[in-house]
Amino acid sequence: MVSRCARCGNPAATFMSYDYAERAVWLEDLTRATAEAGHPLCVDHADRLTPPMGWTLTDRRSVTPLFAFDVA
Repeated sequence: MVSRCARCGNPAATFMSYDYAERAVWLEDLTRATAEAGHPLCVDHADRLTPPMGWTLTDRRSVTPLFAFDVA
């Protein structure tokens, strides 16, 4: 089953989780999503996410390089 973005319905690639007590928001790879409170998001919505004022945003997504260089 393909997860869908909670905002637009496109295929999700990221999971946004949050903790009200800590006033923190995390973005993680969808494959590392936990059972914490949160929502799946597409790349577009995850990239434009801004947390509420006074909250912290931690981006834990892995970065995939666009080009691979053979350095030998």
